[in-house]
Amino acid sequence: MRIVELNDKTKEELLDKLLQRSPSNYGEYEDIVNNIITDIRKRKDEALFEYTLKFDKYELNSSNIKVTRQEIEDAYKELDDDFIAAMKKSAANITAFHEKQKRNSWIDTKEDGSILGQRVSPIEISGVYVPGGKAAYPSSVLMNVLPAKVAGVERIVMCTPPSASGKVNAGTLVAADIAGVDEIYKAGGAQAIAAMAFGTESIPKVDKITGPGNIFVALAKKACFGYVSIDSIAGPSEILVIADETANPRFVAADLLSQAEHDEMASAILITTSKKLADEVSVQVDKFIAELSRSEIMQKSIDNYGYIFVAENMEDGIEAANAIASEHLEIITENPFEVMPKIKHAGAIFLGTYSSEPLGDYFAGPNHILPTNQTARFFSPLSVDDFVKKTSIIAYSKAGLEAVHKDIEIFAKNEGLTAHANSIAVRFE
Repeated sequence: MRIVELNDKTKEELLDKLLQRSPSNYGEYEDIVNNIITDIRKRKDEALFEYTLKFDKYELNSSNIKVTRQEIEDAYKELDDDFIAAMKKSAANITAFHEKQKRNSWIDTKEDGSILGQRVSPIEISGVYVPGGKAAYPSSVLMNVLPAKVAGVERIVMCTPPSASGKVNAGTLVAADIAGVDEIYKAGGAQAIAAMAFGTESIPKVDKITGPGNIFVALAKKACFGYVSIDSIAGPSEILVIADETANPRFVAADLLSQAEHDEMASAILITTSKKLADEVSVQVDKFIAELSRSEIMQKSIDNYGYIFVAENMEDGIEAANAIASEHLEIITENPFEVMPKIKHAGAIFLGTYSSEPLGDYFAGPNHILPTNQTARFFSPLSVDDFVKKTSIIAYSKAGLEAVHKDIEIFAKNEGLTAHANSIAVRFE
């Protein structure tokens, strides 16, 4: 890995390079995506079936688009019992964590009889997109679906692309069943996003779409935002490790590569105050790449977006980490709990030697769908809040309105909205 001195210049160069990976920078694909969306809106199932044949080489129709119970049962038979048991344990942890995020409706009454409140209610239909093929991740199924279930969403619809033989990834189907997905449809790509956003004869229109995907899926979600809600327009995966001389270089190298193996645009960054650690981590990274599968992807990721920054002191390192606002942030220092309060921006923070990033990906319970591309400065992990809406409640008595009606009329008249003022004034003629 390249080892660089941390200073203002190298930090700015890194930030500029990382932002180039944003899906917003791939405008050359937008026309393709917009044409697909327009076609789906116009021809619905007919267009969806044609795109599935074109891109996935499967002849989809109204009788085979929906995954059957038998297909789900067959998927269970394809998986090891240990894997199924691990998924169920993970689902229990994810559910328990997200249960603590639930909010209650509330009502506040005043002496004059006025009532103000907020009603918290779930969205009606949630749509989940799950990639297919080698990019199929059952863990993401659990992370997308279970917060919706905890929120009380009544109907959860999933779209995932079929293989050329019409099969869906077995892990995806089992995870969906464990999480409680109501309907699964064999549709992928931008066309699946459009189908969920606008509805077809086979796939219902949903209120929100969540889930990862390639650049076409990301751009389709972006284009459909406003017609439906979305979780985010996710960029490539990121990990940043803050470490001092007490860190184990082999552990740090392993953690950096845990994200580098996702794709060639994933970023893996170490910020350390120890030049010795920097050198040792670089050596260990090379050793692991030679030993592990997906070595070609990891090598390209490290070559493109892998950095080891040597900081003069920990405060400079923390400042750089806040500027990067990484999706995943590990703190492997002598006392990580002293560093943590100084971190302002990160999707998820992992503290200490034995809290490596995959713990959050698979098992601990907090959601692994996290903000990327510096959006951790203003976005949060996927949560129960993403699947509920809040409605304001207002009920004034005559006495309550009478005490304030002149103030409201003054406000309305000053904005030139005389009908607004009149709506209040007529009640006290």
